[in-house]
Amino acid sequence: MSVLVTGAAGFIGFSVAQALLARGESVVGFDNFDPYYDVALKEARAAELAKHAGFRMVRADIASDGAFAAVLADKSIDRVVHLAAQAGVRYSITNPDVYIRTNIVGHFNVVEACRRRGGIKHLVYASSSSVYGGNTKLPFDVADKIDRPVSLYAATKAANELVGHCYSHLYGLPATGLRFFTVYGPWGRPDMALWIFTKAILAGQPIPVFNNGQMRRDFTYIDDIVAGVIAALDHVPAAGASAPHRVYNLGNHKSEPLLRFVELIERATNHKAILDLQPLQAGDVPESFADIEASTCDLGFAPRTSIDVGVPNFVSWFRRYHGI
Repeated sequence: MSVLVTGAAGFIGFSVAQALLARGESVVGFDNFDPYYDVALKEARAAELAKHAGFRMVRADIASDGAFAAVLADKSIDRVVHLAAQAGVRYSITNPDVYIRTNIVGHFNVVEACRRRGGIKHLVYASSSSVYGGNTKLPFDVADKIDRPVSLYAATKAANELVGHCYSHLYGLPATGLRFFTVYGPWGRPDMALWIFTKAILAGQPIPVFNNGQMRRDFTYIDDIVAGVIAALDHVPAAGASAPHRVYNLGNHKSEPLLRFVELIERATNHKAILDLQPLQAGDVPESFADIEASTCDLGFAPRTSIDVGVPNFVSWFRRYHGI
């Protein structure tokens, strides 16, 4: 049987697909290669996946009518890992329509296609730590309210969880939502802080540091996230529950100062950062911190990679990828 991974040319989707292939799974990738960031990076990821005999890529858009359902008609597919989404908090401020189309319509197309086809053993989908919005209680617990989003991106991810629960309740679709906390590592996205900072520091250019540097994030290394996603995929919510639907945090369970993150990049690059201190941006939150008790208890999730190891790993990959 096969696993369908949406967003397979994206950062997390690519990494999850690689891990599934490594354990002998057949994987169908689904991605529209959206130009939100450099498509060459997505093509490079896809080329890595294409080296595996058990992989095939479908180039299509989850927000297009019938596109996802057509792929899911393949009866060999029995599990879905839905990671395709329009990412980025700040981009949602200026391009809200893209988020409604991809994250709301696209997510609906996925769950509806799973319902109509039947026989899907488990749908695992990406949520985000952004759903906690204006929550000031730390660490963020999966039982906390998520009714105060501070960005449209966060609102779409909270909506995804509600739709997931609804379909699970009404139709018995086993589904699990995963709230990712600031994922970073090799093959990461160019719009994320680690890539932006590393590129600028190596070039001797200033880096934008928001909230005057008074930011903390629960930075979570990609290998730990992948382990959590696969553990969730293998842990199907109980069919006897009123709604076989669960939500988990996947974070490092350690909130780190952003400036310490910058210091580690400086060490790894052997370059001094030029800080451009700026106020807190619209849609941003000053701190994130994951409570992972539920994911540890149910999934055996145990993040192992500190930023002291993860940041140099990324910088080394970044140099190789760009031939620096």
